[in-house]
Amino acid sequence: MTSSFEALLPTTERALLHRVATAQTEGRTPSLVGAVARDGRLLWAGGRSCVDGHVPDADTQYRIGSITKPFTAVLVMRLRDEGLLDLNDPLEKHLPGTGVGEVTVAQLLGHSAGLAAESPAPWWERTPGSLRPELADVLGERPLLHPVGRRHHYSNTGYTLLGSLVEAVRGVSWEEALKAEILQPLGLTRTTAYPVAPHAGGWAVHPWADVMLPEPTEDLGLMAPAGQLWSTAADLCRFALFLAEGDERVLGPETLREMRTPAVAPEAGDWDSGYGLGLQLVRRGGRTFVGHSGSLPGFLAGLWVGVEDGVAAVVLANATSGPVPGAVAIDLVRIVAEAEPRIPQPWRPLPEIDPALLELTGPWYWGTYAYGLRITGGGGVELVPLRGPGRASRFRAQGDGTWIGLDGYYAGETLRVVRREDDSVSHLDLGSFVFTREPYEAGDAVPGGVDAGGWRGL
Repeated sequence: MTSSFEALLPTTERALLHRVATAQTEGRTPSLVGAVARDGRLLWAGGRSCVDGHVPDADTQYRIGSITKPFTAVLVMRLRDEGLLDLNDPLEKHLPGTGVGEVTVAQLLGHSAGLAAESPAPWWERTPGSLRPELADVLGERPLLHPVGRRHHYSNTGYTLLGSLVEAVRGVSWEEALKAEILQPLGLTRTTAYPVAPHAGGWAVHPWADVMLPEPTEDLGLMAPAGQLWSTAADLCRFALFLAEGDERVLGPETLREMRTPAVAPEAGDWDSGYGLGLQLVRRGGRTFVGHSGSLPGFLAGLWVGVEDGVAAVVLANATSGPVPGAVAIDLVRIVAEAEPRIPQPWRPLPEIDPALLELTGPWYWGTYAYGLRITGGGGVELVPLRGPGRASRFRAQGDGTWIGLDGYYAGETLRVVRREDDSVSHLDLGSFVFTREPYEAGDAVPGGVDAGGWRGL
């Protein structure tokens, strides 16, 4: 017997609404909307507004600021997966003449290129992009502030360069590439470069009085790949689930996993957060969250997905300061994950099995460390310690009888089977480490040999 859970429990929905309502009230924002998604669908959405009859819903557009950056990063990773560039390529190879061509694509994605955080004055977020018609105007006279590749320093100008890189390699505008390669395949019909009704207006709320001032909405020009987009809670929830699960029409799960891996060491004292390739990473309450925050004058946004729980949440507000949408979104994920844990999919056997691969499963020993090898599907395997600490890794089949490490200590390392002359299995070789069927098996290929006296008591 199976059960279908198409809606959240009333108690969970009330907890979500309470968190959204509290954020709007305490954050003193004209309006705020939150939404939660899981298993490819929107579970819940709720909003609050200072104007009766104008409560936003999951289809109301807000400006999302730097949540634009993951979209730009996805476009760059698509170019890498297609073989049109390498992440270690210097920018100069594809976009000559910038004056910062020594920085690499990967360094730009992970904010370790040493570039300045902002474009030179005037404040680029509140002035038209026409004031910065060329990349030289965006970068200014001193674009590099830190040694290249040495530290994380968040840079909006770096994502301007990535947007121009996409245009140079694709031969179309950043916006055209975005529509064709991400928005249309994922069905993000309410994500646009310019506002489309229904949309919220941007406001500044006085810090010491309950009064408001409208904020300007500017076309950011060349800075668009760093913060131009407008979107809805529903669209962004769909995008967040994509960042966790992948979609072969856009990017596969392995590339998304690479994007979710820290690209550079975090700042001192900031060990609960990091940055991957276009994605922010945080640890809260024992959970890992992947996503991004965003802000532009008049708007604040937060998008987070708990990868282990498979729950995504988005919070959007139309105030320059006040609420912290990222923190609220994390709370929404936590509320759902704790109140209604994900129901696991039924166990099912593999559709087929290679007997030669099945023969390799079971215990293996690196010295006296015990490991277990199991099949993960698609010809892949996983090596995990059987007791105590150890180095667990997953491996993807290469098609030539070897496997490549996907994560952990053995990421990128090759696992291969070494056979004897009679074709029986001697041992596993993993980056020169030898795994045998018995600990220090006599007569086998144990580096350094095995004492002739064998195992002994005291």
